[in-house]
Amino acid sequence: MNRILNLVASSQIDYTQQIKGQETQAPKDDNSRIGTVGCVAIDAAGNLATATSTGGLENKMAGRIGDTPVIGAGTYANSLCAVSATGIGEAIVRHTVARDVAAVMEHGGLSLQEAAARVVAGMPPGNVGLVAVSAAGEVIMVHNTISMFRACAAEGGHSEVGIWHDDANGHC
Repeated sequence: MNRILNLVASSQIDYTQQIKGQETQAPKDDNSRIGTVGCVAIDAAGNLATATSTGGLENKMAGRIGDTPVIGAGTYANSLCAVSATGIGEAIVRHTVARDVAAVMEHGGLSLQEAAARVVAGMPPGNVGLVAVSAAGEVIMVHNTISMFRACAAEGGHSEVGIWHDDANGHC
């Protein structure tokens, strides 16, 4: 069986970005080096993997560590899918976002796209974005925030990059 190789990466959600159409100002500090970086992948043998790392939110409390990389909350992989989430870590932990996507697929019989859309829609607006890949090679990138930096590359040279909701189609 020939499998598609997919790789998706999400980087930070820019919570300070103003809504489209409103006047924007240049940032005072370059905070482009902070935020979540996540990756999900499926190899030629159908093995799924995920990794999530975070630099945390701007103006976080001293000593606070990132919580989106917690297994089940912001990062999770099983035989059905691999998920990496970014956003407000406390909400992601409370809702076990990454594991919920897999659980909705497993117990609800939904596709990855349907499961991820349902989980993200159940979160408070502006709290989460995620990238995921299924065992079938379906790739999704969904968020309920103003923006989420995301990209996908697949075997055969197909690639996709997006920031805003209307960028790309949300799956590779």
